[in-house]
Amino acid sequence: MLMDNFARRINYLRISITDRCNLRCRYCMPDEGISLIPHAEVLRYEEILQVARLFVQLGINKIRLTGGEPLARKGVLDLIRRISRIQEIEDLSLTTNGVLLGEFASDLVRMGIKRINISLDTLNREKFAYITRRDRFPDVYKGIEKALEVGLSPVKLNVVAIKGFNDDEILHFAKLTLEKPLTVRFIEFMPTGGVDLWSRDHLLTADMIRNEIEKMCPLIPVDGEERDGPAARFRLNGAVGELGFISPISRHFCTYCNRLRLTPDGKLRACLFSDVEIDLKSHLRNHCNDEKLKDLLITALRNKPKKHTIDTALFRKCQRTMSTIGG
Repeated sequence: MLMDNFARRINYLRISITDRCNLRCRYCMPDEGISLIPHAEVLRYEEILQVARLFVQLGINKIRLTGGEPLARKGVLDLIRRISRIQEIEDLSLTTNGVLLGEFASDLVRMGIKRINISLDTLNREKFAYITRRDRFPDVYKGIEKALEVGLSPVKLNVVAIKGFNDDEILHFAKLTLEKPLTVRFIEFMPTGGVDLWSRDHLLTADMIRNEIEKMCPLIPVDGEERDGPAARFRLNGAVGELGFISPISRHFCTYCNRLRLTPDGKLRACLFSDVEIDLKSHLRNHCNDEKLKDLLITALRNKPKKHTIDTALFRKCQRTMSTIGG
């Protein structure tokens, strides 16, 4: 069992396999785009598998593949198949923007993915084209339908709530759960590197969102089940799906944090909002042994802060964009 300095059990590794993406979301990338990580500097699949196998031996039992857009990397299905064969992994999942999901959904199930998260901030095609700088909403919605059709469960929609952009769609998203077995999760807008879009003026807190939904219909807590990561879980009366509220700004959940992040260029991060990183890639490419990798993991755990500092004078926005850290 992996424990950090604050007695938190660490059992979850998010692996970003690429910084490439087929969308250009405004809160993720600046207008001019970003400098992509050179191909030779991106972790090879064999290196990812080496890290995954060792970390699983040490106590990691949940792995999520992210990007950029993970489905945009060539050979991703074979990587998923090989990771899914690591017996100790209890939960292998994937986060996608959904553009390619209609094409990949059936194969994802066949290769071992059981559940999936889809980033989607609007149900309006024009707004989607604005926020992502790409007109791909029909492809994303088709991907959601396909994911449900092939039996992925749960299918979660991650909605970054932004005042003045999609606050008028909160009820539309909530109503999706009345008819479809979706888990719609509203996430507070976070300050991440590379763009200056974030401000408190754009912040919709989880309480604000819940209050808006409760004007329409009471929220019923989902009790009796294990905490679903950072989300507070509810449902509407008669709904076949669920609602989740994730509040990294207004009510942080650092006490429950159980994760590490591996960036596409092989840096191990213990906290999204800390730029302290451990370089695994250089050691992997110098043919280090498992004991050295284990030492690096322990160092990362020692560097994991007790909590982020977003609402304090100490806060400094992380310098990387989300596409280079992993969503």
